[in-house]
Amino acid sequence: MDQVDAYIAKEFENVCKSKILLSLPCIRIEVLNQTRQEMSLVVGESVCQLVLDWVRRQSEDDAINMDQLMEKTHLLYLAMDNSLQDCTELPTGDVSDTEIVQDYKKLSKRNQANNKARRKAPIQPAKPRVLIYSRDIGERTEEEKETDWKMITAAKVGEHTFLALVTINGNIATMSVMLRLNQPSSPSPIATPETSRPASEEKPDLYCVMANMNSVKCAAGCANLNNSLLVCGGYDRAECLKCVEVYNPETNLWDTLASMKEARGRFDIAVVNGKVYAMVVAMAQQNSQLCNIGVCDLNNKIYCIGGWNGQVGIKQCDVLDPETGTWSSIILLNEAGRYQAGVCSMDGLVFAAGGCDAWNCLSSVEVYDPQTNMWTFAKGMITARRGCGLAFFNGKLYSVGGSDGSHSLCSTEIYDPVEKTWTPGPNMTTARANVGVAVIGSRCTQLEDSQARHS
Repeated sequence: MDQVDAYIAKEFENVCKSKILLSLPCIRIEVLNQTRQEMSLVVGESVCQLVLDWVRRQSEDDAINMDQLMEKTHLLYLAMDNSLQDCTELPTGDVSDTEIVQDYKKLSKRNQANNKARRKAPIQPAKPRVLIYSRDIGERTEEEKETDWKMITAAKVGEHTFLALVTINGNIATMSVMLRLNQPSSPSPIATPETSRPASEEKPDLYCVMANMNSVKCAAGCANLNNSLLVCGGYDRAECLKCVEVYNPETNLWDTLASMKEARGRFDIAVVNGKVYAMVVAMAQQNSQLCNIGVCDLNNKIYCIGGWNGQVGIKQCDVLDPETGTWSSIILLNEAGRYQAGVCSMDGLVFAAGGCDAWNCLSSVEVYDPQTNMWTFAKGMITARRGCGLAFFNGKLYSVGGSDGSHSLCSTEIYDPVEKTWTPGPNMTTARANVGVAVIGSRCTQLEDSQARHS
Protein backbone atom coordinates (compact mmCIF):
# COMPACT_ATOMS: atom_id res chain seq x y z
CA MET A 1 0.00 0.00 0.00
CA ASP A 2 2.84 2.38 0.80
CA GLN A 3 4.39 1.69 -2.60
CA VAL A 4 1.07 2.35 -4.34
CA ASP A 5 0.56 5.56 -2.36
CA ALA A 6 4.07 6.73 -3.21
CA TYR A 7 3.45 6.07 -6.92
CA ILE A 8 0.15 7.98 -6.81
CA ALA A 9 1.82 10.92 -5.10
CA LYS A 10 4.60 10.97 -7.69
CA GLU A 11 2.23 10.73 -10.67
CA PHE A 12 -0.72 12.64 -9.24
CA GLU A 13 -0.77 15.19 -12.05
CA ASN A 14 -1.61 12.34 -14.44
CA VAL A 15 -3.72 10.44 -11.91
CA CYS A 16 -5.93 13.52 -11.54
CA LYS A 17 -7.06 13.05 -15.15
CA SER A 18 -8.15 9.47 -14.58
CA LYS A 19 -11.87 8.72 -14.99
CA ILE A 20 -11.60 6.36 -12.03
CA LEU A 21 -10.39 9.19 -9.79
CA LEU A 22 -13.17 11.47 -10.99
CA SER A 23 -15.74 8.80 -10.17
CA LEU A 24 -14.66 8.54 -6.53
CA PRO A 25 -16.79 10.13 -3.78
CA CYS A 26 -15.82 13.81 -3.48
CA ILE A 27 -16.19 16.08 -0.48
CA ARG A 28 -16.37 19.75 -1.49
CA ILE A 29 -14.87 22.32 0.89
CA GLU A 30 -14.44 26.09 0.77
CA VAL A 31 -12.08 27.71 3.29
CA LEU A 32 -12.48 31.41 4.10
CA ASN A 33 -9.49 33.75 3.89
CA GLN A 34 -9.42 37.44 4.74
CA THR A 35 -6.91 38.74 2.14
CA ARG A 36 -5.68 37.71 -1.29
CA GLN A 37 -2.11 37.81 -0.05
CA GLU A 38 -3.03 35.36 2.69
CA MET A 39 -4.56 33.06 0.06
CA SER A 40 -1.41 33.18 -2.04
CA LEU A 41 0.70 31.92 0.86
CA VAL A 42 -1.44 28.94 1.87
CA VAL A 43 0.32 25.57 1.58
CA GLY A 44 -1.92 23.04 -0.16
CA GLU A 45 -0.84 19.95 1.76
CA SER A 46 -1.39 21.74 5.04
CA VAL A 47 -4.89 23.03 4.35
CA CYS A 48 -5.91 19.63 2.97
CA GLN A 49 -4.61 17.90 6.09
CA LEU A 50 -6.65 20.28 8.25
CA VAL A 51 -9.71 19.58 6.13
CA LEU A 52 -9.20 15.83 6.62
CA ASP A 53 -8.94 16.45 10.38
CA TRP A 54 -12.27 18.33 10.17
CA VAL A 55 -13.91 15.48 8.23
CA ARG A 56 -12.74 13.01 10.85
CA ARG A 57 -14.25 15.08 13.66
CA GLN A 58 -17.60 15.12 11.85
CA SER A 59 -17.52 11.35 11.59
CA GLU A 60 -16.62 10.92 15.26
CA ASP A 61 -18.79 13.65 16.76
CA ASP A 62 -21.96 13.43 14.72
CA ALA A 63 -21.81 10.00 13.09
CA ILE A 64 -22.16 11.68 9.69
CA ASN A 65 -21.73 9.22 6.82
CA MET A 66 -20.12 9.80 3.45
CA ASP A 67 -23.42 10.54 1.70
CA GLN A 68 -24.20 13.30 4.18
CA LEU A 69 -20.73 14.82 3.77
CA MET A 70 -21.26 14.91 -0.02
CA GLU A 71 -24.68 16.57 0.17
CA LYS A 72 -23.39 20.13 -0.03
CA THR A 73 -20.31 22.32 -0.21
CA HIS A 74 -19.05 22.98 3.33
CA LEU A 75 -17.83 26.47 4.25
CA LEU A 76 -15.09 26.43 6.90
CA TYR A 77 -12.98 28.97 8.80
CA LEU A 78 -9.73 28.69 10.77
CA ALA A 79 -10.39 28.91 14.52
CA MET A 80 -8.02 30.07 17.24
CA ASP A 81 -6.95 26.51 18.10
CA ASN A 82 -5.64 26.02 14.53
CA SER A 83 -8.52 23.74 13.58
CA LEU A 84 -11.05 24.26 10.80
CA GLN A 85 -14.65 24.79 11.93
CA ASP A 86 -17.94 24.98 10.07
CA CYS A 87 -19.08 28.56 9.50
CA THR A 88 -22.42 27.80 11.16
CA GLU A 89 -20.35 28.06 14.37
CA LEU A 90 -19.30 31.68 13.71
CA PRO A 91 -21.01 33.95 16.26
CA THR A 92 -23.53 36.39 14.85
CA GLY A 93 -21.99 39.83 14.63
CA ASP A 94 -18.40 38.58 14.38
CA VAL A 95 -16.26 40.63 11.97
CA SER A 96 -16.14 37.62 9.64
CA ASP A 97 -19.91 36.97 9.79
CA THR A 98 -20.36 38.51 6.36
CA GLU A 99 -23.14 38.02 3.81
CA ILE A 100 -21.28 34.97 2.50
CA VAL A 101 -21.42 33.34 5.91
CA GLN A 102 -24.99 34.45 6.62
CA ASP A 103 -26.20 32.97 3.33
CA TYR A 104 -24.38 29.74 4.15
CA LYS A 105 -26.02 29.57 7.57
CA LYS A 106 -29.45 29.97 5.97
CA LEU A 107 -28.77 27.24 3.42
CA SER A 108 -27.21 24.86 5.93
CA LYS A 109 -29.20 21.68 6.37
CA ARG A 110 -28.02 21.08 9.92
CA ASN A 111 -30.93 21.16 12.34
CA GLN A 112 -30.93 23.09 15.60
CA ALA A 113 -30.48 19.97 17.72
CA ASN A 114 -27.29 19.00 15.95
CA ASN A 115 -25.94 22.52 16.29
CA LYS A 116 -26.54 22.47 20.06
CA ALA A 117 -24.91 19.07 20.39
CA ARG A 118 -21.68 20.20 18.76
CA ARG A 119 -18.84 21.53 20.85
CA LYS A 120 -18.54 25.30 20.80
CA ALA A 121 -15.66 26.22 18.53
CA PRO A 122 -13.10 28.91 19.36
CA ILE A 123 -13.99 32.05 17.45
CA GLN A 124 -12.06 33.03 14.38
CA PRO A 125 -8.95 35.14 14.90
CA ALA A 126 -9.56 38.74 13.97
CA LYS A 127 -6.44 39.02 11.80
CA PRO A 128 -5.14 36.95 8.89
CA ARG A 129 -3.36 33.66 9.49
CA VAL A 130 -1.56 31.51 6.97
CA LEU A 131 -1.84 27.74 7.06
CA ILE A 132 1.63 26.25 7.15
CA TYR A 133 3.19 23.28 8.84
CA SER A 134 6.67 23.47 10.33
CA ARG A 135 7.56 20.31 8.43
CA ASP A 136 6.48 18.53 5.27
CA ILE A 137 3.29 16.50 5.50
CA GLY A 138 5.15 13.45 4.19
CA GLU A 139 7.45 13.49 7.21
CA ARG A 140 4.85 12.25 9.68
CA THR A 141 6.17 9.57 11.98
CA GLU A 142 4.99 5.96 11.91
CA GLU A 143 2.90 6.47 15.05
CA GLU A 144 0.95 9.23 13.31
CA LYS A 145 0.21 7.29 10.14
CA GLU A 146 -3.21 5.67 10.00
CA THR A 147 -4.46 3.57 7.15
CA ASP A 148 -8.13 4.39 7.76
CA TRP A 149 -7.57 8.17 7.92
CA LYS A 150 -4.79 9.28 5.65
CA MET A 151 -4.01 11.97 3.11
CA ILE A 152 -2.27 10.10 0.31
CA THR A 153 -1.40 13.21 -1.70
CA ALA A 154 -2.64 16.65 -2.70
CA ALA A 155 -2.07 18.89 -5.70
CA LYS A 156 -2.89 22.42 -6.75
CA VAL A 157 -5.37 22.24 -9.64
CA GLY A 158 -6.35 25.91 -9.86
CA GLU A 159 -5.23 29.33 -8.69
CA HIS A 160 -6.79 28.77 -5.28
CA THR A 161 -8.05 25.20 -5.59
CA PHE A 162 -6.52 21.93 -4.37
CA LEU A 163 -7.44 18.30 -4.95
CA ALA A 164 -6.52 15.66 -2.39
CA LEU A 165 -6.77 11.87 -2.47
CA VAL A 166 -7.56 10.53 0.98
CA THR A 167 -8.82 7.53 2.89
CA ILE A 168 -11.83 8.34 5.06
CA ASN A 169 -12.64 5.70 7.61
CA GLY A 170 -11.01 3.14 5.33
CA ASN A 171 -12.73 4.35 2.12
CA ILE A 172 -10.93 5.99 -0.79
CA ALA A 173 -12.29 9.46 -1.60
CA THR A 174 -11.24 12.84 -2.94
CA MET A 175 -11.50 16.29 -1.39
CA SER A 176 -11.89 19.43 -3.46
CA VAL A 177 -10.65 22.38 -1.39
CA MET A 178 -11.10 25.95 -2.63
CA LEU A 179 -9.90 29.10 -0.87
CA ARG A 180 -12.51 31.83 -0.79
CA LEU A 181 -12.02 35.51 -0.06
CA ASN A 182 -14.13 36.80 2.83
CA GLN A 183 -13.06 40.29 3.80
CA PRO A 184 -14.32 41.26 7.29
CA SER A 185 -17.37 43.47 7.34
CA SER A 186 -15.62 45.90 9.70
CA PRO A 187 -12.04 46.46 10.88
CA SER A 188 -10.81 44.23 13.67
CA PRO A 189 -11.08 45.97 17.05
CA ILE A 190 -7.79 44.45 18.19
CA ALA A 191 -5.83 44.69 14.97
CA THR A 192 -2.84 46.97 14.88
CA PRO A 193 -3.56 49.91 12.53
CA GLU A 194 -1.85 49.33 9.21
CA THR A 195 -0.30 52.79 9.27
CA SER A 196 1.42 52.09 12.58
CA ARG A 197 3.38 49.10 11.35
CA PRO A 198 6.83 49.39 9.87
CA ALA A 199 7.15 48.51 6.19
CA SER A 200 8.80 45.19 7.04
CA GLU A 201 5.62 44.11 8.87
CA GLU A 202 3.18 44.97 6.07
CA LYS A 203 2.32 41.34 5.31
CA PRO A 204 0.28 38.55 6.88
CA ASP A 205 2.00 36.88 9.81
CA LEU A 206 2.95 33.24 9.45
CA TYR A 207 1.50 31.08 12.22
CA CYS A 208 2.72 27.50 12.30
CA VAL A 209 0.12 24.83 12.85
CA MET A 210 2.02 23.57 15.88
CA ALA A 211 1.06 20.50 17.83
CA ASN A 212 -0.50 21.31 21.20
CA MET A 213 1.38 20.66 24.42
CA ASN A 214 0.47 17.53 26.36
CA SER A 215 -1.08 19.56 29.18
CA VAL A 216 -2.41 23.08 29.73
CA LYS A 217 -0.26 25.43 31.77
CA CYS A 218 0.57 29.07 32.42
CA ALA A 219 3.47 30.95 34.09
CA ALA A 220 5.92 28.21 33.10
CA GLY A 221 9.65 28.37 32.40
CA CYS A 222 10.45 28.50 28.70
CA ALA A 223 13.80 28.40 26.84
CA ASN A 224 15.73 27.11 23.83
CA LEU A 225 17.52 23.83 24.63
CA ASN A 226 19.52 22.32 21.77
CA ASN A 227 17.31 24.09 19.20
CA SER A 228 14.16 22.68 20.78
CA LEU A 229 11.53 24.48 22.85
CA LEU A 230 11.72 23.47 26.51
CA VAL A 231 8.75 24.16 28.83
CA CYS A 232 9.09 23.45 32.56
CA GLY A 233 6.50 23.47 35.33
CA GLY A 234 3.91 26.22 35.53
CA TYR A 235 0.33 26.25 36.76
CA ASP A 236 -2.79 24.38 35.67
CA ARG A 237 -5.37 26.53 37.45
CA ALA A 238 -4.45 26.20 41.14
CA GLU A 239 -2.11 23.24 40.75
CA CYS A 240 1.62 23.84 40.55
CA LEU A 241 3.37 21.48 38.09
CA LYS A 242 6.62 19.50 37.95
CA CYS A 243 6.20 18.27 34.38
CA VAL A 244 8.67 19.10 31.61
CA GLU A 245 7.94 19.02 27.88
CA VAL A 246 10.12 19.65 24.84
CA TYR A 247 8.99 20.59 21.33
CA ASN A 248 11.00 19.51 18.28
CA PRO A 249 10.29 21.90 15.38
CA GLU A 250 11.75 19.42 12.89
CA THR A 251 9.08 16.81 13.66
CA ASN A 252 6.32 19.07 15.05
CA LEU A 253 6.09 16.78 18.09
CA TRP A 254 6.08 17.30 21.86
CA ASP A 255 7.93 14.82 24.07
CA THR A 256 7.88 14.39 27.84
CA LEU A 257 11.13 14.66 29.78
CA ALA A 258 12.00 13.86 33.39
CA SER A 259 9.98 15.97 35.83
CA MET A 260 11.58 18.61 38.01
CA LYS A 261 12.20 17.67 41.65
CA GLU A 262 9.87 20.43 42.87
CA ALA A 263 6.60 21.71 41.48
CA ARG A 264 6.90 25.40 40.64
CA GLY A 265 5.21 28.20 38.77
CA ARG A 266 5.71 31.95 38.24
CA PHE A 267 9.37 31.35 37.56
CA ASP A 268 11.74 31.35 34.61
CA ILE A 269 14.58 29.18 33.36
CA ALA A 270 17.98 29.79 31.79
CA VAL A 271 20.26 27.49 29.78
CA VAL A 272 24.03 27.71 30.26
CA ASN A 273 26.50 25.21 28.79
CA GLY A 274 23.75 22.72 28.00
CA LYS A 275 22.26 22.74 31.51
CA VAL A 276 18.87 24.12 32.48
CA TYR A 277 18.49 26.23 35.63
CA ALA A 278 15.00 26.74 37.12
CA MET A 279 15.31 29.90 39.18
CA VAL A 280 13.71 30.67 42.53
CA VAL A 281 15.98 32.85 44.65
CA ALA A 282 16.18 32.62 48.42
CA MET A 283 16.76 35.81 50.41
CA ALA A 284 18.53 34.66 53.54
CA GLN A 285 18.64 38.12 55.06
CA GLN A 286 14.84 38.41 54.85
CA ASN A 287 14.06 34.71 55.37
CA SER A 288 11.91 34.68 52.25
CA GLN A 289 11.86 33.53 48.64
CA LEU A 290 11.10 35.36 45.44
CA CYS A 291 8.81 34.55 42.52
CA ASN A 292 8.11 36.32 39.23
CA ILE A 293 11.84 36.99 38.82
CA GLY A 294 13.14 38.12 35.46
CA VAL A 295 15.84 35.69 34.32
CA CYS A 296 18.35 35.67 31.47
CA ASP A 297 21.84 34.44 30.68
CA LEU A 298 24.76 36.64 29.65
CA ASN A 299 28.40 35.61 29.25
CA ASN A 300 27.66 32.18 30.79
CA LYS A 301 26.20 33.75 33.93
CA ILE A 302 22.55 33.85 35.02
CA TYR A 303 21.00 37.19 35.96
CA CYS A 304 17.98 37.29 38.28
CA ILE A 305 16.24 40.66 38.14
CA GLY A 306 13.70 41.97 40.64
CA GLY A 307 10.83 39.75 41.75
CA TRP A 308 8.03 39.51 44.29
CA ASN A 309 8.70 38.60 47.93
CA GLY A 310 5.08 37.97 48.82
CA GLN A 311 4.35 41.55 49.81
CA VAL A 312 6.04 43.97 47.40
CA GLY A 313 8.08 44.08 44.25
CA ILE A 314 11.79 44.45 44.95
CA LYS A 315 14.79 46.18 43.36
CA GLN A 316 17.27 43.41 44.18
CA CYS A 317 19.33 41.81 41.39
CA ASP A 318 21.65 38.81 41.70
CA VAL A 319 24.01 36.89 39.44
CA LEU A 320 24.81 33.17 39.52
CA ASP A 321 28.10 31.85 38.13
CA PRO A 322 27.23 28.21 37.29
CA GLU A 323 30.89 27.29 36.90
CA THR A 324 31.71 28.13 40.53
CA GLY A 325 28.18 27.86 41.96
CA THR A 326 28.50 31.27 43.61
CA TRP A 327 26.01 34.11 43.85
CA SER A 328 26.80 37.81 43.85
CA SER A 329 24.64 40.90 44.04
CA ILE A 330 24.72 43.76 41.56
CA ILE A 331 23.45 47.30 41.87
CA LEU A 332 19.73 47.70 42.57
CA LEU A 333 17.18 48.59 39.91
CA ASN A 334 16.25 52.26 39.55
CA GLU A 335 12.51 51.55 39.61
CA ALA A 336 10.93 51.37 43.08
CA GLY A 337 10.32 47.66 42.65
CA ARG A 338 9.85 45.52 39.56
CA TYR A 339 8.39 42.05 39.15
CA GLN A 340 6.81 40.13 36.25
CA ALA A 341 9.17 42.01 33.95
CA GLY A 342 10.35 40.73 30.59
CA VAL A 343 14.11 40.19 30.88
CA CYS A 344 16.55 39.42 28.08
CA SER A 345 20.20 39.97 27.15
CA MET A 346 21.24 41.80 23.98
CA ASP A 347 24.61 43.13 22.80
CA GLY A 348 26.31 42.44 26.14
CA LEU A 349 23.57 44.20 28.15
CA VAL A 350 20.63 43.05 30.26
CA PHE A 351 17.21 44.56 29.45
CA ALA A 352 14.32 44.61 31.93
CA ALA A 353 11.08 45.72 30.25
CA GLY A 354 7.75 46.45 31.90
CA GLY A 355 6.49 44.49 34.89
CA CYS A 356 4.84 46.17 37.85
CA ASP A 357 5.92 47.85 41.07
CA ALA A 358 3.03 46.91 43.35
CA TRP A 359 -0.30 47.52 41.60
CA ASN A 360 0.85 49.66 38.68
CA CYS A 361 1.92 48.14 35.36
CA LEU A 362 5.11 49.66 34.01
CA SER A 363 6.12 50.71 30.53
CA SER A 364 9.63 51.72 31.60
CA VAL A 365 12.72 49.82 30.44
CA GLU A 366 16.02 49.56 32.31
CA VAL A 367 19.36 48.44 30.89
CA TYR A 368 22.21 46.94 32.91
CA ASP A 369 25.83 47.19 31.79
CA PRO A 370 28.02 44.59 33.59
CA GLN A 371 31.13 46.59 32.67
CA THR A 372 30.02 49.59 34.74
CA ASN A 373 27.61 47.85 37.14
CA MET A 374 24.99 50.49 36.37
CA TRP A 375 21.31 50.49 35.44
CA THR A 376 20.14 53.21 33.05
CA PHE A 377 16.72 53.91 31.56
CA ALA A 378 16.08 53.18 27.89
CA LYS A 379 13.12 54.33 25.81
CA GLY A 380 9.92 53.09 27.45
CA MET A 381 7.51 50.75 25.70
CA ILE A 382 4.39 52.09 24.02
CA THR A 383 2.13 50.03 26.31
CA ALA A 384 2.57 49.37 30.01
CA ARG A 385 2.60 45.60 30.45
CA ARG A 386 3.43 42.98 33.05
CA GLY A 387 3.92 39.27 32.41
CA CYS A 388 5.19 39.91 28.91
CA GLY A 389 7.77 37.79 27.13
CA LEU A 390 10.99 39.41 25.91
CA ALA A 391 13.28 37.90 23.28
CA PHE A 392 16.27 38.96 21.17
CA PHE A 393 15.59 38.13 17.52
CA ASN A 394 17.30 39.34 14.34
CA GLY A 395 19.08 42.20 16.09
CA LYS A 396 15.98 43.55 17.84
CA LEU A 397 14.04 43.02 21.05
CA TYR A 398 10.50 41.66 20.86
CA SER A 399 8.09 42.32 23.73
CA VAL A 400 5.18 39.89 23.45
CA GLY A 401 1.76 39.98 25.11
CA GLY A 402 1.39 40.45 28.86
CA SER A 403 -1.31 42.28 30.80
CA ASP A 404 -2.06 45.99 31.19
CA GLY A 405 -3.51 45.33 34.64
CA SER A 406 -7.07 44.89 33.37
CA HIS A 407 -6.79 42.73 30.27
CA SER A 408 -4.41 40.25 28.70
CA LEU A 409 -2.76 41.66 25.58
CA CYS A 410 -2.33 40.30 22.08
CA SER A 411 -0.10 43.19 20.98
CA THR A 412 3.67 43.05 20.50
CA GLU A 413 6.35 45.73 20.31
CA ILE A 414 9.78 45.77 18.67
CA TYR A 415 12.78 47.70 20.00
CA ASP A 416 15.46 48.84 17.56
CA PRO A 417 18.75 49.40 19.49
CA VAL A 418 20.10 51.59 16.69
CA GLU A 419 17.11 53.91 16.44
CA LYS A 420 16.39 53.45 20.18
CA THR A 421 12.66 53.32 19.52
CA TRP A 422 9.77 50.91 20.08
CA THR A 423 7.37 50.26 17.20
CA PRO A 424 4.19 48.11 17.09
CA GLY A 425 4.75 44.56 15.90
CA PRO A 426 2.21 42.06 14.54
CA ASN A 427 -0.62 41.14 16.88
CA MET A 428 -0.92 37.61 18.20
CA THR A 429 -4.22 35.88 17.51
CA THR A 430 -4.69 35.14 21.22
CA ALA A 431 -4.32 37.57 24.11
CA ARG A 432 -1.74 36.09 26.54
CA ALA A 433 -0.27 37.07 29.90
CA ASN A 434 2.55 35.34 31.78
CA VAL A 435 4.04 34.52 28.41
CA GLY A 436 7.09 32.37 27.76
CA VAL A 437 9.06 33.32 24.64
CA ALA A 438 12.02 31.60 22.99
CA VAL A 439 13.75 31.84 19.62
CA ILE A 440 14.05 28.46 17.90
CA GLY A 441 15.87 28.52 14.57
CA SER A 442 14.33 31.33 12.56
CA ARG A 443 11.13 31.64 14.56
CA CYS A 444 10.14 33.52 17.69
CA THR A 445 7.76 31.19 19.54
CA GLN A 446 5.39 32.24 22.32
CA LEU A 447 3.23 30.17 24.62
CA GLU A 448 1.31 30.21 27.89
CA ASP A 449 -1.40 32.61 28.95
CA SER A 450 -3.40 33.53 31.99
CA GLN A 451 -6.25 31.24 30.97
CA ALA A 452 -3.94 28.20 30.74
CA ARG A 453 -4.77 27.47 27.12
CA HIS A 454 -2.75 25.16 24.89
CA SER A 455 0.14 26.71 22.97
